[in-house]
Amino acid sequence: MLLAAISDYFDLNKLGGMMPNHSAHGKEIDQMLNFCHWFMLILFVGWFSYFLYAVWRFSKRRNPRADYHGVRNHVSTHIEASVVIVEAVILLGFGLPLWGKRVNEIPLGEQDDALKIRAMGYQFGWNFHYAGTDGKFGRQHVRFVTGSNVLGLDPTDPDAADDIVATGEMHLINYKATVVRISSRDVIHGFALHEMRIQQDAIPGTEVPQWFRPVSTGEWQIICAQLCGAGHSGMAAKYMVEDQKTFDDWYKSQIEYTQGFLKKQAEDLAKKAAEPAPAAHGEKKAH
Repeated sequence: MLLAAISDYFDLNKLGGMMPNHSAHGKEIDQMLNFCHWFMLILFVGWFSYFLYAVWRFSKRRNPRADYHGVRNHVSTHIEASVVIVEAVILLGFGLPLWGKRVNEIPLGEQDDALKIRAMGYQFGWNFHYAGTDGKFGRQHVRFVTGSNVLGLDPTDPDAADDIVATGEMHLINYKATVVRISSRDVIHGFALHEMRIQQDAIPGTEVPQWFRPVSTGEWQIICAQLCGAGHSGMAAKYMVEDQKTFDDWYKSQIEYTQGFLKKQAEDLAKKAAEPAPAAHGEKKAH
């Protein structure tokens, strides 16, 4: 409680230009960061003061003859040991437990009603795959990838019937738990939602879940936090936190579009399957 009160009153995060927090878990992270910033500021002032003292104390004017024995007490050793102990307490007593709490609280069970999204990075943008009302992601395969079906949703899979895919923007529901599974289809990218205190590398061939709960509406930018190529500076998308009705209206408009191209792709596949197989090479045609 004391740490939280001090952190709220003397907030170095705001002084340093850190963006305001808009997630349920972000306050704990901000308090930890603020404590670390104050600790580093105290260290800076302390060691810099000691440096100025050493320059004055051991100057040539005060010590015309060199003293090869140096410092004869152990004050500096005790100070250094104290700093190491404090850093160990911050890491082991605060940092790791906070990280473990975030990892263990991800609601991945089928019984929860979290909003489930896949964020797929590519050079140089983001695609977002929503699991739909059933909470299940539809199958994907590279052979289904088209200009409209950019993630290769299987049009014959019932689980894909209520899925939607958005490009360049991610819509979220205020106060609703959200699980974003982050990956990449080419090189390593970085998925950073600074206002939600979320950042995770997007690595090809892996899916890393990140969990958070928005606590206020607004529109912000998704930043790629890894240097990913010549177009890295332009790899930005936006995300919007909306009330349930606004999200539902957007979802309705997107599901109609998705169902349209999936239906057409399924019809094309059925038509192609119904076509007679071409005659084998060298086979004689009947007269």
